[in-house]
Amino acid sequence: MKRHFFGTDGVRGKVGEEPITPETVLKLGWAAGCVLGKGTADHAKILIGKDTRVSGYLLESLLEAGLSAAGVDIRLLGPMPTPAIAYLTRTARARAGIVISASHNPFDDNGIKFFSSEGTKLPDEVELAIEEKMREPLTTAGPSALGKAKRYDDAGGRYIEFCKSTFPHRLSLEGLKIVVDCANGAAYHLAPLVFSELGAEVVAVANEPDGFNINRECGATFPIFLKKTVLAHKADLGIALDGDGDRVIMVDSRGDIVDGDHLLYIIATDRKQSGRLRGGVVGTLMSNLGLEHACGRLGVPFERAAVGDRYVLSLLNEHGWELGGETSGHIICLDRATTGDGIIAALQVLAAMCGSGKSLADLRSGLEIYPQTMINVRMARRFDVKESPRVQQAIREVESELANNGRVVLRASGTEPVVRVMVEGRNAAQVERLSRHLADTVKSAAEAAA
Repeated sequence: MKRHFFGTDGVRGKVGEEPITPETVLKLGWAAGCVLGKGTADHAKILIGKDTRVSGYLLESLLEAGLSAAGVDIRLLGPMPTPAIAYLTRTARARAGIVISASHNPFDDNGIKFFSSEGTKLPDEVELAIEEKMREPLTTAGPSALGKAKRYDDAGGRYIEFCKSTFPHRLSLEGLKIVVDCANGAAYHLAPLVFSELGAEVVAVANEPDGFNINRECGATFPIFLKKTVLAHKADLGIALDGDGDRVIMVDSRGDIVDGDHLLYIIATDRKQSGRLRGGVVGTLMSNLGLEHACGRLGVPFERAAVGDRYVLSLLNEHGWELGGETSGHIICLDRATTGDGIIAALQVLAAMCGSGKSLADLRSGLEIYPQTMINVRMARRFDVKESPRVQQAIREVESELANNGRVVLRASGTEPVVRVMVEGRNAAQVERLSRHLADTVKSAAEAAA
Protein backbone atom coordinates (compact mmCIF):
# COMPACT_ATOMS: atom_id res chain seq x y z
CA MET A 1 0.00 0.00 0.00
CA LYS A 2 1.30 3.46 -0.88
CA ARG A 3 2.14 5.61 2.15
CA HIS A 4 -0.07 8.64 2.60
CA PHE A 5 1.06 9.99 5.99
CA PHE A 6 4.39 8.40 6.95
CA GLY A 7 7.62 9.56 5.32
CA THR A 8 11.16 8.34 5.96
CA ASP A 9 11.05 9.74 9.50
CA GLY A 10 7.47 9.64 10.73
CA VAL A 11 4.72 12.11 9.90
CA ARG A 12 5.89 15.68 9.33
CA GLY A 13 4.67 18.99 7.93
CA LYS A 14 3.73 22.58 8.62
CA VAL A 15 1.44 22.98 11.61
CA GLY A 16 -2.15 23.60 10.54
CA GLU A 17 -1.63 21.96 7.15
CA GLU A 18 -2.15 18.28 6.39
CA PRO A 19 -1.08 16.00 7.90
CA ILE A 20 -0.28 18.13 10.97
CA THR A 21 -3.87 19.19 11.64
CA PRO A 22 -5.93 18.57 14.80
CA GLU A 23 -8.24 16.12 13.03
CA THR A 24 -5.45 14.03 11.51
CA VAL A 25 -3.24 13.98 14.59
CA LEU A 26 -6.16 12.91 16.78
CA LYS A 27 -6.91 10.11 14.33
CA LEU A 28 -3.21 9.17 14.20
CA GLY A 29 -3.08 8.83 17.98
CA TRP A 30 -6.15 6.64 17.98
CA ALA A 31 -4.95 4.46 15.10
CA ALA A 32 -1.51 4.06 16.66
CA GLY A 33 -3.11 3.10 19.97
CA CYS A 34 -5.30 0.49 18.29
CA VAL A 35 -2.40 -1.07 16.37
CA LEU A 36 0.35 -0.82 18.98
CA GLY A 37 -1.88 -1.72 21.92
CA LYS A 38 -3.32 -4.81 20.27
CA GLY A 39 -2.81 -8.11 22.05
CA THR A 40 -2.19 -6.81 25.58
CA ALA A 41 -4.05 -8.40 28.47
CA ASP A 42 -4.29 -5.04 30.22
CA HIS A 43 -3.81 -1.46 29.06
CA ALA A 44 -0.76 -0.96 26.87
CA LYS A 45 1.58 1.86 27.90
CA ILE A 46 2.91 4.42 25.41
CA LEU A 47 5.29 7.29 26.19
CA ILE A 48 4.97 10.76 24.63
CA GLY A 49 7.81 13.27 24.56
CA LYS A 50 8.29 16.48 22.61
CA ASP A 51 10.73 19.25 21.77
CA THR A 52 10.17 22.90 22.67
CA ARG A 53 7.96 24.09 19.77
CA VAL A 54 4.84 25.93 20.86
CA SER A 55 2.76 23.53 18.74
CA GLY A 56 3.91 20.66 20.96
CA TYR A 57 1.21 21.53 23.48
CA LEU A 58 -1.50 21.12 20.85
CA LEU A 59 -0.15 17.91 19.32
CA GLU A 60 0.57 16.33 22.70
CA SER A 61 -3.04 16.80 23.84
CA LEU A 62 -4.41 15.45 20.57
CA LEU A 63 -2.25 12.32 20.68
CA GLU A 64 -3.14 11.83 24.35
CA ALA A 65 -6.85 12.00 23.53
CA GLY A 66 -6.53 9.60 20.60
CA LEU A 67 -4.53 7.07 22.58
CA SER A 68 -6.96 7.26 25.50
CA ALA A 69 -9.88 6.67 23.14
CA ALA A 70 -8.09 3.53 21.94
CA GLY A 71 -7.79 2.27 25.53
CA VAL A 72 -4.05 2.94 25.87
CA ASP A 73 -2.36 4.41 28.95
CA ILE A 74 -0.06 7.37 28.39
CA ARG A 75 3.11 8.51 30.15
CA LEU A 76 3.94 12.15 29.43
CA LEU A 77 7.65 13.00 29.38
CA GLY A 78 7.49 16.70 28.50
CA PRO A 79 10.42 18.23 26.58
CA MET A 80 12.88 15.42 25.97
CA PRO A 81 15.47 14.60 23.27
CA THR A 82 14.45 12.04 20.67
CA PRO A 83 17.12 9.52 21.76
CA ALA A 84 16.00 9.91 25.38
CA ILE A 85 12.50 8.81 24.38
CA ALA A 86 13.94 5.78 22.59
CA TYR A 87 15.92 4.85 25.71
CA LEU A 88 13.05 5.41 28.16
CA THR A 89 10.60 3.47 25.98
CA ARG A 90 12.86 0.44 26.22
CA THR A 91 13.73 0.69 29.90
CA ALA A 92 10.16 1.47 31.00
CA ARG A 93 8.95 -1.64 29.12
CA ALA A 94 6.48 0.53 27.23
CA ARG A 95 4.72 -0.74 24.15
CA ALA A 96 5.96 2.25 22.12
CA GLY A 97 7.30 5.78 22.34
CA ILE A 98 6.09 8.85 20.44
CA VAL A 99 8.25 11.87 19.66
CA ILE A 100 6.65 15.22 18.76
CA SER A 101 9.39 17.05 16.88
CA ALA A 102 10.50 18.35 13.50
CA SER A 103 14.16 17.96 14.47
CA HIS A 104 16.30 20.69 12.84
CA ASN A 105 13.40 22.44 11.06
CA PRO A 106 12.04 25.87 12.09
CA PHE A 107 9.37 26.20 14.79
CA ASP A 108 6.36 26.33 12.45
CA ASP A 109 6.98 22.77 11.32
CA ASN A 110 6.35 19.78 13.53
CA GLY A 111 6.19 16.03 13.25
CA ILE A 112 5.36 12.78 14.96
CA LYS A 113 7.58 9.72 14.94
CA PHE A 114 7.39 6.42 16.75
CA PHE A 115 9.75 4.04 18.52
CA SER A 116 9.06 0.36 19.10
CA SER A 117 9.30 -1.29 22.50
CA GLU A 118 12.97 -1.98 21.67
CA GLY A 119 13.71 1.71 21.18
CA THR A 120 14.04 1.36 17.41
CA LYS A 121 12.08 2.83 14.51
CA LEU A 122 8.82 1.03 13.75
CA PRO A 123 8.97 -1.63 11.03
CA ASP A 124 7.38 -0.62 7.71
CA GLU A 125 4.56 -3.10 8.15
CA VAL A 126 3.54 -1.52 11.48
CA GLU A 127 3.50 1.99 9.98
CA LEU A 128 1.39 0.68 7.11
CA ALA A 129 -0.99 -0.98 9.58
CA ILE A 130 -1.42 2.39 11.36
CA GLU A 131 -2.15 4.08 8.03
CA GLU A 132 -4.70 1.40 7.18
CA LYS A 133 -6.39 1.86 10.57
CA MET A 134 -6.66 5.61 9.90
CA ARG A 135 -9.01 4.82 7.02
CA GLU A 136 -11.57 3.48 9.52
CA PRO A 137 -14.04 5.58 11.54
CA LEU A 138 -12.71 6.60 14.96
CA THR A 139 -14.44 4.64 17.71
CA THR A 140 -14.03 5.12 21.45
CA ALA A 141 -13.35 2.43 24.01
CA GLY A 142 -16.00 2.01 26.70
CA PRO A 143 -15.85 4.39 29.70
CA SER A 144 -14.19 1.76 31.88
CA ALA A 145 -11.61 0.92 29.18
CA LEU A 146 -10.35 4.44 28.41
CA GLY A 147 -6.63 5.06 28.85
CA LYS A 148 -5.18 7.15 31.67
CA ALA A 149 -2.38 9.72 31.42
CA LYS A 150 0.36 10.35 33.99
CA ARG A 151 3.59 12.31 34.11
CA TYR A 152 6.75 10.19 33.99
CA ASP A 153 8.64 11.04 37.18
CA ASP A 154 12.35 11.88 36.84
CA ALA A 155 12.54 11.02 33.15
CA GLY A 156 15.26 13.64 32.67
CA GLY A 157 17.35 12.39 35.57
CA ARG A 158 17.23 8.83 34.28
CA TYR A 159 18.40 9.88 30.85
CA ILE A 160 21.23 12.00 32.27
CA GLU A 161 22.53 9.01 34.22
CA PHE A 162 22.29 6.82 31.12
CA CYS A 163 24.32 9.29 29.06
CA LYS A 164 26.98 9.52 31.76
CA SER A 165 27.22 5.73 31.86
CA THR A 166 28.46 5.72 28.25
CA PHE A 167 31.57 7.70 29.26
CA PRO A 168 34.44 5.61 30.74
CA HIS A 169 34.33 5.79 34.54
CA ARG A 170 38.13 6.05 34.75
CA LEU A 171 38.06 9.33 32.82
CA SER A 172 36.91 12.82 33.78
CA LEU A 173 36.18 16.08 31.96
CA GLU A 174 37.85 18.13 34.70
CA GLY A 175 39.99 20.91 33.31
CA LEU A 176 37.94 21.26 30.12
CA LYS A 177 35.90 24.36 29.36
CA ILE A 178 33.06 23.40 27.02
CA VAL A 179 30.43 25.54 25.31
CA VAL A 180 27.16 23.60 24.95
CA ASP A 181 24.70 25.00 22.38
CA CYS A 182 21.30 23.45 23.09
CA ALA A 183 19.57 24.93 19.98
CA ASN A 184 16.79 26.16 22.29
CA GLY A 185 15.51 22.64 21.84
CA ALA A 186 14.66 19.46 23.67
CA ALA A 187 18.02 19.04 25.41
CA TYR A 188 18.14 22.55 26.87
CA HIS A 189 17.71 21.38 30.46
CA LEU A 190 19.68 18.12 30.21
CA ALA A 191 22.77 18.46 28.02
CA PRO A 192 24.62 21.04 30.18
CA LEU A 193 24.13 18.84 33.25
CA VAL A 194 25.57 15.74 31.57
CA PHE A 195 28.87 17.47 30.79
CA SER A 196 29.11 19.44 34.04
CA GLU A 197 28.41 16.36 36.18
CA LEU A 198 31.32 14.64 34.42
CA GLY A 199 33.58 17.47 35.56
CA ALA A 200 33.61 20.03 32.76
CA GLU A 201 33.21 23.77 33.14
CA VAL A 202 30.13 24.35 30.98
CA VAL A 203 29.06 27.52 29.22
CA ALA A 204 25.45 26.82 28.23
CA VAL A 205 23.96 28.85 25.37
CA ALA A 206 20.70 28.72 23.38
CA ASN A 207 19.15 27.11 26.45
CA GLU A 208 16.18 29.45 26.91
CA PRO A 209 13.44 28.14 24.62
CA ASP A 210 10.32 30.24 24.17
CA GLY A 211 8.42 28.00 21.76
CA PHE A 212 9.56 29.93 18.70
CA ASN A 213 13.38 30.15 18.81
CA ILE A 214 14.22 26.46 18.35
CA ASN A 215 17.10 26.10 15.83
CA ARG A 216 16.99 29.85 15.14
CA GLU A 217 20.57 30.94 14.36
CA CYS A 218 21.91 28.36 16.79
CA GLY A 219 22.45 24.64 17.14
CA ALA A 220 23.95 22.04 14.83
CA THR A 221 22.48 23.66 11.71
CA PHE A 222 24.06 27.04 12.51
CA PRO A 223 27.54 26.23 13.85
CA ILE A 224 28.87 29.75 13.24
CA PHE A 225 27.16 30.77 16.51
CA LEU A 226 29.02 28.04 18.38
CA LYS A 227 32.29 29.05 16.73
CA LYS A 228 31.93 32.67 17.85
CA THR A 229 31.01 31.63 21.38
CA VAL A 230 33.92 29.20 21.75
CA LEU A 231 36.38 31.88 20.65
CA ALA A 232 34.77 34.54 22.85
CA HIS A 233 35.00 32.34 25.96
CA LYS A 234 38.41 30.87 25.03
CA ALA A 235 36.88 27.43 25.50
CA ASP A 236 38.59 24.14 24.75
CA LEU A 237 35.75 23.08 22.46
CA GLY A 238 32.07 23.52 21.71
CA ILE A 239 29.19 21.10 21.26
CA ALA A 240 26.06 22.03 19.27
CA LEU A 241 22.95 19.86 19.27
CA ASP A 242 19.92 20.23 17.03
CA GLY A 243 16.33 20.82 18.12
CA ASP A 244 15.58 17.25 19.13
CA GLY A 245 19.07 16.31 20.30
CA ASP A 246 19.90 13.52 17.88
CA ARG A 247 22.55 15.46 15.91
CA VAL A 248 25.81 17.02 17.04
CA ILE A 249 28.40 19.30 15.47
CA MET A 250 31.52 20.32 17.39
CA VAL A 251 34.01 23.19 17.23
CA ASP A 252 37.64 22.98 18.35
CA SER A 253 39.52 25.62 20.35
CA ARG A 254 40.65 27.37 17.15
CA GLY A 255 37.06 27.77 15.98
CA ASP A 256 37.28 25.10 13.28
CA ILE A 257 34.04 23.20 12.70
CA VAL A 258 34.14 19.45 13.33
CA ASP A 259 31.27 17.88 11.37
CA GLY A 260 29.81 14.39 11.31
CA ASP A 261 32.54 12.99 9.03
CA HIS A 262 35.22 14.20 11.45
CA LEU A 263 33.31 12.79 14.43
CA LEU A 264 32.96 9.38 12.78
CA TYR A 265 36.67 9.39 11.97
CA ILE A 266 37.67 10.29 15.54
CA ILE A 267 35.44 7.64 17.12
CA ALA A 268 36.46 4.96 14.60
CA THR A 269 40.16 5.73 15.06
CA ASP A 270 39.90 5.58 18.84
CA ARG A 271 38.04 2.28 18.78
CA LYS A 272 40.31 0.75 16.15
CA GLN A 273 43.42 1.61 18.12
CA SER A 274 41.97 0.18 21.34
CA GLY A 275 40.59 -2.95 19.66
CA ARG A 276 36.98 -2.01 20.37
CA LEU A 277 35.75 -1.40 16.82
CA ARG A 278 33.33 -4.08 15.73
CA GLY A 279 33.27 -4.37 11.94
CA GLY A 280 33.41 -1.23 9.84
CA VAL A 281 31.83 2.19 9.43
CA VAL A 282 28.66 3.14 7.54
CA GLY A 283 28.40 6.57 5.97
CA THR A 284 25.99 7.87 3.34
CA LEU A 285 26.15 8.89 -0.30
CA MET A 286 27.03 12.39 0.94
CA SER A 287 29.87 11.38 3.27
CA ASN A 288 33.12 12.97 2.14
CA LEU A 289 35.47 10.78 0.10
CA GLY A 290 38.23 11.78 2.50
CA LEU A 291 36.46 9.80 5.23
CA GLU A 292 36.33 6.70 3.04
CA HIS A 293 40.04 7.01 2.22
CA ALA A 294 40.92 7.63 5.89
CA CYS A 295 39.02 4.51 6.94
CA GLY A 296 40.93 2.59 4.27
CA ARG A 297 44.25 3.72 5.76
CA LEU A 298 43.04 2.51 9.17
CA GLY A 299 42.15 -0.86 7.70
CA VAL A 300 38.47 -0.23 8.50
CA PRO A 301 35.76 -1.28 6.01
CA PHE A 302 33.56 1.60 4.85
CA GLU A 303 30.18 1.40 3.13
CA ARG A 304 27.64 3.98 2.02
CA ALA A 305 23.90 3.94 2.68
CA ALA A 306 21.24 6.18 1.18
CA VAL A 307 20.88 9.57 2.87
CA GLY A 308 18.93 9.26 6.13
CA ASP A 309 19.64 7.69 9.52
CA ARG A 310 17.01 5.03 8.79
CA TYR A 311 19.19 3.67 5.98
CA VAL A 312 22.43 3.97 7.95
CA LEU A 313 20.86 1.95 10.76
CA SER A 314 19.55 -0.66 8.33
CA LEU A 315 23.01 -1.22 6.81
CA LEU A 316 24.63 -1.39 10.25
CA ASN A 317 22.19 -4.09 11.29
CA GLU A 318 22.67 -5.94 8.02
CA HIS A 319 26.44 -6.17 8.60
CA GLY A 320 26.37 -6.49 12.37
CA TRP A 321 28.45 -3.29 12.71
CA GLU A 322 28.06 -0.61 15.38
CA LEU A 323 29.29 2.76 14.08
CA GLY A 324 27.74 4.92 11.37
CA GLY A 325 26.41 8.35 10.63
CA GLU A 326 25.94 11.36 8.41
CA THR A 327 27.95 14.48 7.67
CA SER A 328 25.14 16.48 9.29
CA GLY A 329 26.15 15.05 12.67
CA HIS A 330 23.68 12.22 13.09
CA ILE A 331 26.03 9.64 14.67
CA ILE A 332 24.88 6.14 15.62
CA CYS A 333 26.86 4.08 18.16
CA LEU A 334 24.84 0.88 18.49
CA ASP A 335 26.97 -0.38 21.37
CA ARG A 336 25.73 2.63 23.34
CA ALA A 337 22.22 3.44 22.07
CA THR A 338 19.57 2.18 19.66
CA THR A 339 19.41 5.40 17.66
CA GLY A 340 21.46 8.50 16.86
CA ASP A 341 22.22 10.51 20.01
CA GLY A 342 24.04 13.87 19.93
CA ILE A 343 25.06 13.84 23.60
CA ILE A 344 26.33 10.27 23.53
CA ALA A 345 28.24 10.83 20.27
CA ALA A 346 29.90 13.90 21.81
CA LEU A 347 30.86 11.86 24.87
CA GLN A 348 32.57 9.26 22.67
CA VAL A 349 34.67 12.02 21.09
CA LEU A 350 35.48 13.48 24.52
CA ALA A 351 36.51 10.01 25.72
CA ALA A 352 38.93 9.79 22.78
CA MET A 353 40.33 13.21 23.75
CA CYS A 354 40.73 12.41 27.44
CA GLY A 355 42.08 8.93 26.81
CA SER A 356 44.71 10.10 24.34
CA GLY A 357 45.57 13.43 25.93
CA LYS A 358 45.09 15.10 22.54
CA SER A 359 43.01 18.14 21.69
CA LEU A 360 40.01 18.02 19.40
CA ALA A 361 42.06 19.87 16.77
CA ASP A 362 44.76 17.18 16.95
CA LEU A 363 42.25 14.35 16.63
CA ARG A 364 40.50 15.85 13.61
CA SER A 365 43.76 16.61 11.79
CA GLY A 366 44.15 13.03 10.54
CA LEU A 367 41.17 13.42 8.22
CA GLU A 368 41.60 15.32 4.97
CA ILE A 369 38.24 16.67 3.80
CA TYR A 370 38.16 16.87 0.01
CA PRO A 371 36.60 19.91 -1.68
CA GLN A 372 32.94 19.27 -2.51
CA THR A 373 30.52 21.27 -4.63
CA MET A 374 26.75 20.80 -4.62
CA ILE A 375 24.53 22.42 -7.25
CA ASN A 376 20.73 22.16 -7.20
CA VAL A 377 19.38 22.06 -10.75
CA ARG A 378 15.76 23.17 -10.80
CA MET A 379 13.57 22.22 -13.74
CA ALA A 380 9.99 22.55 -14.96
CA ARG A 381 9.13 18.94 -14.18
CA ARG A 382 10.75 15.85 -12.75
CA PHE A 383 13.57 14.41 -14.84
CA ASP A 384 15.13 10.96 -14.44
CA VAL A 385 18.89 11.36 -15.00
CA LYS A 386 19.28 7.57 -15.17
CA GLU A 387 17.17 7.52 -18.35
CA SER A 388 19.26 10.17 -20.11
CA PRO A 389 22.14 8.79 -22.25
CA ARG A 390 23.59 12.29 -22.49
CA VAL A 391 23.75 12.73 -18.70
CA GLN A 392 25.11 9.22 -18.16
CA GLN A 393 27.85 9.83 -20.71
CA ALA A 394 28.78 13.10 -18.97
CA ILE A 395 28.96 11.27 -15.62
CA ARG A 396 31.31 8.65 -17.08
CA GLU A 397 33.57 11.36 -18.51
CA VAL A 398 33.74 13.23 -15.20
CA GLU A 399 34.42 10.03 -13.24
CA SER A 400 37.17 9.13 -15.70
CA GLU A 401 38.87 12.50 -15.21
CA LEU A 402 38.61 12.23 -11.42
CA ALA A 403 39.86 8.63 -11.44
CA ASN A 404 40.20 7.40 -7.84
CA ASN A 405 40.61 10.89 -6.43
CA GLY A 406 37.01 12.05 -6.72
CA ARG A 407 33.36 11.11 -6.72
CA VAL A 408 30.10 12.07 -8.43
CA VAL A 409 26.58 11.85 -6.97
CA LEU A 410 23.36 12.86 -8.73
CA ARG A 411 20.24 12.69 -6.56
CA ALA A 412 16.68 13.68 -7.39
CA SER A 413 14.85 15.51 -4.62
CA GLY A 414 11.96 13.56 -3.16
CA THR A 415 9.78 16.65 -2.68
CA GLU A 416 10.44 18.99 -5.63
CA PRO A 417 11.60 18.91 -9.28
CA VAL A 418 15.27 19.36 -8.41
CA VAL A 419 18.33 17.26 -9.21
CA ARG A 420 21.22 17.66 -6.78
CA VAL A 421 24.59 17.46 -8.54
CA MET A 422 27.54 16.78 -6.24
CA VAL A 423 31.20 16.46 -7.25
CA GLU A 424 34.13 16.09 -4.88
CA GLY A 425 37.84 15.54 -5.32
CA ARG A 426 41.29 16.65 -4.21
CA ASN A 427 41.47 19.69 -6.51
CA ALA A 428 38.97 22.46 -5.68
CA ALA A 429 39.18 24.17 -9.08
CA GLN A 430 38.65 20.90 -10.89
CA VAL A 431 35.68 20.04 -8.67
CA GLU A 432 34.04 23.40 -9.32
CA ARG A 433 34.57 23.11 -13.10
CA LEU A 434 33.25 19.56 -13.34
CA SER A 435 30.22 20.21 -11.15
CA ARG A 436 29.25 23.19 -13.33
CA HIS A 437 29.68 21.07 -16.45
CA LEU A 438 27.48 18.29 -15.06
CA ALA A 439 24.83 20.73 -13.82
CA ASP A 440 24.67 22.41 -17.24
CA THR A 441 24.36 19.01 -18.91
CA VAL A 442 21.50 17.97 -16.62
CA LYS A 443 19.65 21.26 -17.19
CA SER A 444 20.10 21.09 -20.98
CA ALA A 445 19.00 17.44 -21.16
CA ALA A 446 15.96 18.13 -18.99
CA GLU A 447 14.90 21.07 -21.16
CA ALA A 448 15.31 18.97 -24.31
CA ALA A 449 13.13 16.23 -22.81
CA ALA A 450 10.38 18.63 -21.66
